[in-house]
Amino acid sequence: MKIAQVSPLCESVPPRCYGGTERIVSYLTDALVSQGHEVTLFASGDSRTKADLYAIIPKAIRLSSERHDPVICHLLQLERVVQMANRFDIIHFHTDYFHFPLFREIAVPHVTTLHGRLDLPDLPRLYQEFEEMPVVSISDSQRAPLPEANWVDTIYHGIPINNFTFSPQGGDYFAFLGRISREKRPDRAIEIAIQTGVPLKIAAKVDPADQSYFENEIEPLMDHPLVEFIGEVNEAGKNALLGGARALLFPIDWPEPFGLVMIEAMACGTPVIAMRNGSVGEVMQDGVSGFIVQTMEQAFAAAERIQEIDRQGCRRYFEERFTDQRMAADYLRLYQKLLGSSPSLESPGTPDGLENLPMTPSL
Repeated sequence: MKIAQVSPLCESVPPRCYGGTERIVSYLTDALVSQGHEVTLFASGDSRTKADLYAIIPKAIRLSSERHDPVICHLLQLERVVQMANRFDIIHFHTDYFHFPLFREIAVPHVTTLHGRLDLPDLPRLYQEFEEMPVVSISDSQRAPLPEANWVDTIYHGIPINNFTFSPQGGDYFAFLGRISREKRPDRAIEIAIQTGVPLKIAAKVDPADQSYFENEIEPLMDHPLVEFIGEVNEAGKNALLGGARALLFPIDWPEPFGLVMIEAMACGTPVIAMRNGSVGEVMQDGVSGFIVQTMEQAFAAAERIQEIDRQGCRRYFEERFTDQRMAADYLRLYQKLLGSSPSLESPGTPDGLENLPMTPSL
């Protein structure tokens, strides 16, 4: 099958540090290639992939030394996807709804995975207008604000089984990993650590939009001797942090669409203490992959008894449900359903003049 994967340009594929959407695009793309499919990845030029890479900009926007307008870059990317559309059997977008006006008239089958929160006020009007656009949720709970969208499947994220090293013992600290923001509740993680007397390592990025929150509300809490702020970490750093942790603290206060860090911790055998919001009840199994709590008092109690969780069982739970190969198989079934045919499809012809388009252009 000839498949296009269209990624956001804010981070490379995979990201060098923080970045959930682009990391999943990377895992899915490489898994599809390993299963024998011809995949073209539309992403930034510093991406690393087994697929053919088509880049509009040389480096991802967030960490680039050059300044790029994100809207212009993504519009140019989508225009190139339109020009090349007939090369593919199916086009898979991970760019939210940005492409909807362009692709509602394109005959080539396409589907969009929605990776973000959907409880924003103007989204119902948008999805009513583009009611024919097929979309995939990454958890059933993610769909709740938009029942009118054209949902064609829920497909949970997956990661390569060997990306994270199983750690049978863990360590003597809790970990908080992700992004410093009000909805992620790092303040709750700090409170759990202090209440239970267990050190906390915080590995997180701070977006410009969250800088004031970080400086005014979180940074003062980090003066406590139990709290250590590490900042952003790469994949190796994440593996070491999670594998060495007694537990991952995930005390969120928002409708989390999936929560990739939960399955990354499980892959290390590290249990999770998570507030019951958004996807948590779908991704976790209480008492197996950690504890699901609803109050801070329950979180304190869970932290005190977290060593009751069998780390081997936690790893096994990950292997049974959240690998990249399972994710790729789920998407392939969806592609075939949307195509109404078998995997042995012949690719449509290439429009005149597009045969010699370079695969790695840049602005």
